[in-house]
Formats: sequence, C-alpha cells, structure tokens
Amino acid sequence: MKLISYRRDGQEGIGAVVGNRVVDLNAGLSLIGRSGTLAHDMVHLLEQGESARGTAEQLVEAYRRALEENPAQAHAVSCSLAEITYLPPVTRPQKILAIGANYREHCAESGMPIPQKPIVFVKVTSALTAHGEAIVYPRITQELDYEGELAVVIGRRARRVSEEEAMHYVAGYTIMNDVSARDLQRTEGQWSRAKGCDTFAPCGPWLVTADEIADPHNLRIETFVNGEVRQQASTGDMIFAIPKLIAHIAAGITLLPGDIITTGTPAGVGVYRQPKGLLQPGDEVVIRIEGIGELRNHVVAES
Repeated sequence: MKLISYRRDGQEGIGAVVGNRVVDLNAGLSLIGRSGTLAHDMVHLLEQGESARGTAEQLVEAYRRALEENPAQAHAVSCSLAEITYLPPVTRPQKILAIGANYREHCAESGMPIPQKPIVFVKVTSALTAHGEAIVYPRITQELDYEGELAVVIGRRARRVSEEEAMHYVAGYTIMNDVSARDLQRTEGQWSRAKGCDTFAPCGPWLVTADEIADPHNLRIETFVNGEVRQQASTGDMIFAIPKLIAHIAAGITLLPGDIITTGTPAGVGVYRQPKGLLQPGDEVVIRIEGIGELRNHVVAES
C-alpha cells in the first residue's frame, strides 16, 4: 500500500493511494461494514500494529471492488490527489535519525574516509515539510544544498534487535531530502543546526509499505535540480545496509513506531560539484526513488 497523510478542506486525514485517488482510511471503514475511527494519524496506525494495517488492506480491496460495482460509493469515501494538500507521511515522528557518509562515492567526493561504523546524527522533527511545499532558504546560510535519501519508517518498538531480525521492524519506506547549510556544517563542528533549520527535512510523498518493496537495497535513486540530473545511484551502494543501521541504533536508542531513519546520500551533492551546484531561490528539487515515487520541492528566500 501507499499510505498518505494529507489535508483536505481544512481537515487532516490519513489515506491509501489507489491510482490517482486517496481513500480515506476512516470513512472507508463503511466499505467493510465498520464504523468509527481506524487511526488518527500515521503514528497511531503504526502503533496499532498488523491488525490496523490489515484492516487498511481490506478496505482498499473493498474500494477496488466498489469502483467496479458501485462507483458512487467508492467516490464517497475518496478524493482525487489533486484535491489534497500533502503532509509529511509521518506528521509527528518522535525522532528522525540520519546517517552520514553512507555511500562510498559520496565519501570520495567529500574527501572523507570510509567510516568503520555508521555515523548517526539527529535531524529535528520541526524541520519536516511535505511534498510540494517550499524549502526556505534562511538568512543564516549562504550555501544551501540538497541530499536525496531513502528513508525507513519504523513500524514497531525496537530495542537491542539483531541484524537478522531488524527488517521485521520496518513499516515501509519514503523519500527525504536532507537539506544542508554547508557553511554552518563546515564551521560549527556539529551538524544539528546546519541540517535542522525549518523546512530542511522535506519528506514524502507517501509511505510505501515494506511488502511492496522486494529489495530496498536495489532501488534507483536520482536527484534533479531544475531538471538536471545531479545524483544517480543505487541504494545497493550503501556502505551500511538497513539491517545494520537499525541494529546499530537500537543497541542504545529505542526506536518507536513512526520514527524515521534516513539512510545517507549518494555522490553528486552541490557543494562538491565543479563548478558548485548549490541551491538558489527559485530552484526546484526532485528526488525519485524506484518503487516509491518522487518528492518535489521548490526553494524560496526567507521573508
């Protein structure tokens, strides 16, 4: 399934994307003879575990049948993607944990040695913004950059899990742009502010459940700026694979449903291009990952 968080007519909702339509996971319960609320938001859905996601799958199948047999009923519990405002797939994750220097070619372009263990840093949740929303170029930086990344969404509580069992804790995958202020990153000695400004974590457009992605380490990832290819790689080029990342983090930090791990970026970031290809107001950044879709954002100057 493609699970989506969205706003329509001033109300926030959670849905499943079927074709070019969004099925409301709460209103859609009527299709399977149920009433009430399935989930308030994505974290609530994930917290309920397999039973809630199983119910969501049932109502999606019921929706597909209704499209053929009773289109009016189907349309009563759905809307067009064109009618919604996208929200980050997980609107209130407790934490975003990001991985630095996780692609060999990116290490090479930046002059960094290959790390011996994952480099983990925190990206603050207030940096989240959605597909289609603006990346705000703040006045505190002169070097704004993009980083296209595969993001992993945790589906259940994970603490001290092995690499062999780690993938059982994954709910699904989405796309994140680890927007970075390179001058702050270079001069401040840590990355929190450089990668944590408001709007520096575009995420979306939706969450693709883990069962839909046969191998998350064999996906094409591309970043475009104003239509020009800037990054092009395979997620198979990661230095540390997803099970290693989860086990490494969960050895000391409890992962909870809705937490996001963003897995590092390939080579091709703007600061290391010749000439440099840093972002400017008016630019459009598109990140595409095979099997997930595309995350599209534009850059605006801070007002």
